[in-house]
Amino acid sequence: MSLPPPPPLASHAPHAPPWPILAVGATALVVLAALTALHRLDPIAAGPAALVVAVATALAVVAANRFAQARFLELSHAATERAGEPPPFASLINALPDPILVISAAEPEDITSLRYIFANSAARNLLRIDSGEGLLVGVIRDPAVLEAVDTALFAALDAETVYETTGAQPLTLRAHARPLGLALDGRRLALLVFRDETEVRRVERTRADFLANASHELRTPLASLAGFIETLRGHARDDAGARERFLAIMQAQAERMSRLIADLMSLSRIELNEHIAPSDELDLALCVTDVLDALAPIARERSVALVPTLPARGVARVAGDRDQILQVVQNLVDNAMKYSVAGGSVSVAVEVGATAEAAAAGLRSDSARLSLLTPDHPGGAYAVLRVSDQGAGIAREHLPRLTERFYRVEGQKSGERSGTGLGLAIVKHIANRHRGGLAVESAPGQGTTFTAYFPLLPAAAAAAPARVAKAS
Repeated sequence: MSLPPPPPLASHAPHAPPWPILAVGATALVVLAALTALHRLDPIAAGPAALVVAVATALAVVAANRFAQARFLELSHAATERAGEPPPFASLINALPDPILVISAAEPEDITSLRYIFANSAARNLLRIDSGEGLLVGVIRDPAVLEAVDTALFAALDAETVYETTGAQPLTLRAHARPLGLALDGRRLALLVFRDETEVRRVERTRADFLANASHELRTPLASLAGFIETLRGHARDDAGARERFLAIMQAQAERMSRLIADLMSLSRIELNEHIAPSDELDLALCVTDVLDALAPIARERSVALVPTLPARGVARVAGDRDQILQVVQNLVDNAMKYSVAGGSVSVAVEVGATAEAAAAGLRSDSARLSLLTPDHPGGAYAVLRVSDQGAGIAREHLPRLTERFYRVEGQKSGERSGTGLGLAIVKHIANRHRGGLAVESAPGQGTTFTAYFPLLPAAAAAAPARVAKAS
């Protein structure tokens, strides 16, 4: 009877003790004793046959044992090599669009034991997680979310709450925490899932804001129209002069209401999609050219010169919604013409390659400047639009409120300068949707400069010369 040679031992145990030789002997004695007891033989009289069978059986047992040991060591070595790999379900969970975290904890009062041990791709992007695991409070500090996680971990109950992020692009998420039982080491486990409700909340907020703003701003012109109609139907019915005067005022009020509704609808649409970055590509300089061509007749009527300073075609390429970028340029240039004196000029310049800091920096050291909107991630190069007028300027205390809805500086609310008070609010929300920024610089008697900047496309940014902010 021949036996296959036993497999070699694992290379990481070359100095193992000679236990196989002892095992062969011990196993042979056990087998021999069993045979003699079974056949009621005298061990000495059993003869060589029983001894051969005993030795052969012992060798087979030892060989099988050594094979099993080698296989166990091989599997253990492979498991050790895979220890740093993600679990087999990681690719499936990473493909899910909702952010998902697996949380573990040992003691309810020990905040340092509250850790995330797995985060899918969506969670890493949302919470800006770089490592595979770490302290939960290092990435989430919202008390309501932490309380929901504690409920799932230590009360074994499902819990949910609302989690709102901060920054220029805030998100509203529904956080669900669910218990997962105990891990092999005895720690408690819970699943934390975030569901994005930003768009639903925006729709609700936009509808409520629209109704509130429309009812507030339309009350005055509607009352004015009703009063003039009543007058025309009464004692001024046969007064031709009064009729013409009242009809002109009524027409102006109707046009103001029309502009107000249009601006409110535009602002509502922009806010509704503000968290979705545009994907189309456009040339900012060409957009400026189109707007200046359209506003040229109005500028001549107001005796205001438009002075463009634009780069070559194709240099200032950004990702954006063309209609909204045109609206930004038109609102800023129209405001500048509105507050310029007759015979003055409006400068419209486009620069490329500036950092966010350089774009928001002022042009004059003697003017007040304020950043009205700063991007959440200000890295990279930007295309910068600067619109400057030579008007009366704006006092420092008014600058922070310029982008509020319906806010207008005192002394600029009537006459030819009247407007809806929504133009700069629209500009700010469009710049925010494009992941850009907005800044203002002004001083009484020295005019005002508004600066809107948008991220350049990678190819345009690589070709543009870098420009950083200068110390002032």
